[in-house]
Amino acid sequence: MSTPASTDLTRLELLAWAVEAAGRGWHVIPLRPGDKRPAGHAAKYCPGSAYCADGHKTPEQRATTDVDLLVAAWTHRPYNVGIATGPSGLLVVDLDRLKPNDPKGTPDGATSLQALCERAGQTVPHTHRVRTARGGEHLYFTQPDGARLHSTAGRLAKKIDTRGWGGYVVAPGSTTPDGPYTVVDDRDPVPLPEWLCTALSSKPKRADYAIATSMKCRSGYVTAALQSEVHNVATAADGTRNATLLRAARALGRLISSGDLDRTEVEQALSRAAAGNATQSQRYYDDVIARGLDWSIAHNPAGGRAA
Repeated sequence: MSTPASTDLTRLELLAWAVEAAGRGWHVIPLRPGDKRPAGHAAKYCPGSAYCADGHKTPEQRATTDVDLLVAAWTHRPYNVGIATGPSGLLVVDLDRLKPNDPKGTPDGATSLQALCERAGQTVPHTHRVRTARGGEHLYFTQPDGARLHSTAGRLAKKIDTRGWGGYVVAPGSTTPDGPYTVVDDRDPVPLPEWLCTALSSKPKRADYAIATSMKCRSGYVTAALQSEVHNVATAADGTRNATLLRAARALGRLISSGDLDRTEVEQALSRAAAGNATQSQRYYDDVIARGLDWSIAHNPAGGRAA
């Protein structure tokens, strides 16, 4: 059990990391103690007062480099430290580690980045690096002048997400139940390589959402259902994508239960569709898909077929 003295020490240490980040010109947001989620209230619970008097402020809008504001915030609680990447002029490449349920032979984020660099005839850039709580890495880059690169999930490759406008990263000094975030290379971030900027700036091709028709997906109805739900996810507006993805997974789960669709095919199709215009991590979207399919299959045994 922590004591008041140890809590005060943790709070001061975290404040020091927040101030250090602000000193680099990075816009800081407080995250919940021991967590990766931003502190504060969600839009639907906004009281319309204090800093939200003129309308709800997102974590990105509340991010600051004002040391006095940081001191005031960390005086109250030992918040973890977040960096709003867009206002900070950063593009952070997030290299994920493998999960226990990943298929054998799946490359992790670092391996995928190495392969991307080799195909582009480049070396892996040396830049500011942070080790994440789960053993992955964050590579910090500065965004090109005039660019406004947003966050992506899986666009560069599997197990590689990026954080730009609309996103944030957990800063070093922070700790979650999975472990601490630590600096691996403290040099200043280098400019994002042009070839990576081009890859992130180009729009995903519609072919990315093409549906491979399996042996079980012969009927026009089933094919149309799969294509329709994938299209709904791929074109969902910001703020509706998560709900659209969950509805799609539940709808297609019934066809998996009936034996008309293969689960792996559905998971891959919905995952690609969600990644095309992502605002969350690929891990988050895959979890939504899995939960939706599990719920639907559990509530539709044998797909409702007569025995």
